[in-house]
Amino acid sequence: MATVEARRAIPPVRVRHVLAGAVTAALWAGAAAVAALWWADTASVVGAAGWLTGAGRIAGLLCGYACAVLVGLMARVPALETRIGSDRVARWHAMAGRYTVCLLVAHVVLILAGYAAQDRMSLVHETVTVVLDYPDMLKATVGTVILLAVGITSARAARRRTSHEFWYHVHLLTYAAVFLAFFHQLVLGEEFSGKPAATAAWYALYLGVSALVLWFRVLTPIRLNRRHRLHVEAVHREAPGVYSVVVRGRHLEELGARPGQFFRWRFLGAGLGRTSTPYSLSAPPRPDRLRITVKALGDHSAAVALLKPGTRVWAEGPYGSFTAERATRRRSLLIAAGVGVTPLRALFETLPGEVTLLYRVRGAEDRILGGELEAIARRRGAQVWYAPNGAGGQRPDLTAESLRTAFPGLRGHDVYLCGPHSFAQDMYAALRAAGVPDRRIHHESFEL
Repeated sequence: MATVEARRAIPPVRVRHVLAGAVTAALWAGAAAVAALWWADTASVVGAAGWLTGAGRIAGLLCGYACAVLVGLMARVPALETRIGSDRVARWHAMAGRYTVCLLVAHVVLILAGYAAQDRMSLVHETVTVVLDYPDMLKATVGTVILLAVGITSARAARRRTSHEFWYHVHLLTYAAVFLAFFHQLVLGEEFSGKPAATAAWYALYLGVSALVLWFRVLTPIRLNRRHRLHVEAVHREAPGVYSVVVRGRHLEELGARPGQFFRWRFLGAGLGRTSTPYSLSAPPRPDRLRITVKALGDHSAAVALLKPGTRVWAEGPYGSFTAERATRRRSLLIAAGVGVTPLRALFETLPGEVTLLYRVRGAEDRILGGELEAIARRRGAQVWYAPNGAGGQRPDLTAESLRTAFPGLRGHDVYLCGPHSFAQDMYAALRAAGVPDRRIHHESFEL
């Protein structure tokens, strides 16, 4: 549970980059230490079998280290999620996952090929012998299959064809895969045989990341939800297929939530409790209530419309650094598309200085929270610009030149950007071409 002490200011962009650089350097230093462990234990490499086996050993060691990093990045440590940014941590996690799968495949292929060459056996015979006769290899094989399945379902092509719920539950099996493979590393790893210091360091690494997962993904959410007693107060239709959910609770100011941040939500007793789904706050948080606005894009989000008042809510957060603390200039431009307007609606009400909102929509019926946006604009003297499709369905001209013309002095603005991945990419390119520095384009993307 967040405390008043935890509500310290999110660091500015430059400090976040320094923190991210320090964490990245520490992770690569760990990989170098693992490689050094292999180097110190390898006296010489002779022959094809020796080269294959040696390469397989170092791939296996690095894979074991990458597994620990992968789990650590899944722990939702607040210092990473809010001070560096959930989007960057998500990209690190995705990258660690790709490294893990590649190293795993290399380890399996190289080790089996090296053993087969050493024993002068066929690859198939050697594979059967290793799996059935070597200690802890059956468990490691199951873990390997699980990790490969997680990797396949996490590929972008597969993600487009599967539901978030299916991907989420398969992804959770990563914990089981890492557990199954752990003891195989110590039993068969030559780098740990008779080396208590190396073994102790490996245990410390895995116990450390396990403690992070236990604390931040299990105990902290339990404390949060027992303290705040969240439940659905009301559900409102905002547009076709779009609904706002008002969640009431106790002492919510203690969460330290800021406009622009998100929580991971489960709605209990409504068939939605098995999956944790991230939704941004669509209004500034209040001491007794929070609000999210959801568009029906999958089974979970579509079922939100059926929630009944009184439904218990399980939440984790707040997460993300897409907040007013990123701003460095007096003028801000918010650019939204579709349901991406939800965190920007909260920021539109609370960002200091001169604020303009550019909202890309297909038509008037798609102006999610449009009435609220216009009321906020009138109240604070801000502007809302809509960019709808033309009468023939053609998209509006949102190029570098049109942005510079519409928003004089654009280079001196902070720009907050939220929308579908392709839209965000196009707008980022246009903003950079218009002269807006990268450090003043603020965007959180969770494309894995």
